[in-house]
Amino acid sequence: MQRVIRRDVQSMHGYAVQPSAGFVKIDTMENPFRLPEALQMELGERLGRVAINRYPAERTEDLRAALAVHAGMPDDCALTLGNGSDELISMLSLACDVPGAVFMAPLPGFVMYAMSAQLQGIRFVGVPLTAEFELDEAAMLAAIAEHRPALIYLAYPNNPTANLWDDAVIDRIIEAAPGLVVMDEAYQPFAARDSMARLRRWPHVLLMRTMSKFGLAGVRIGYLIGRRELVTEIDKLRPPFNVSVLNAEAGLFALEHADEYARQAALIREQRARLMRALQDLPGVRPFPSEANMILARFPDAAATFEQLKQRRILVKNVSGLHPLLANCLRLTIGTPDEVSLTIAALRASL
Repeated sequence: MQRVIRRDVQSMHGYAVQPSAGFVKIDTMENPFRLPEALQMELGERLGRVAINRYPAERTEDLRAALAVHAGMPDDCALTLGNGSDELISMLSLACDVPGAVFMAPLPGFVMYAMSAQLQGIRFVGVPLTAEFELDEAAMLAAIAEHRPALIYLAYPNNPTANLWDDAVIDRIIEAAPGLVVMDEAYQPFAARDSMARLRRWPHVLLMRTMSKFGLAGVRIGYLIGRRELVTEIDKLRPPFNVSVLNAEAGLFALEHADEYARQAALIREQRARLMRALQDLPGVRPFPSEANMILARFPDAAATFEQLKQRRILVKNVSGLHPLLANCLRLTIGTPDEVSLTIAALRASL
């Protein structure tokens, strides 16, 4: 094995998923709500009629068209599909792997930006955020001038910090970028602003979204929007039939019932405000502003709090080791009203 598997792969750690059976699971930014029973039955019947003996070519084209309408895609743009955003990030790494390419993103950020670049042999440059998790404009502009990145990722809102960055700073970074800028809007259903206007304004901006936070994490559908000539090139790297016919049908069903998912997103935003108030009242705890379906908070002792919550069957994400700026930070996904009540009670007991 050691002779045929790349050494950098052998030295990697696989993506860890915590066992969650029997826990209040608020560690992975999922929508906590299932569909109402009547819609579940309707979806089940519809999936039962799908021709799973056929490749999903036509149905994925229907999904592509429906997502374009749902997102309000400009007429001069096109959309490509991924098996979640992770596959789109891999496609971008393949597409932009030109000699001497550098990829860039603020840190802390989504781990797959760096991992995908490095596995493709592309140098990744991370630029630290400020202590308040804002973009360090001077550092970003200096890094752009020095490294001339082929691609910059800007998550909006950011993961794991959950905040929206200053729009004027983002625009100046886009203006300075010599290559592509990918606005990753995975958490757009919970945010007050989006980047569709940037897509119209700048031809080198791409908009990446996912249906995972919309409410279909188990379905794995991501999509990338940009100027038609640019997306056409990236789409050449999309594996044939990368979105299954069952997933495409589930995605189309969800878009037909977007009002139900909008209702769920509104309830999540309400519970986010409720959890934020409770965190602000806890001694020694500092929650940071959130425009996503999660809250990042700094605790006096994150490791101890994580273990105490786990003993009370509450599963959160300890992100303390991901970056020095995240010291003693836990990330809490927003759950159902009952789950938020249990989380608040467990936090109060733990602290």
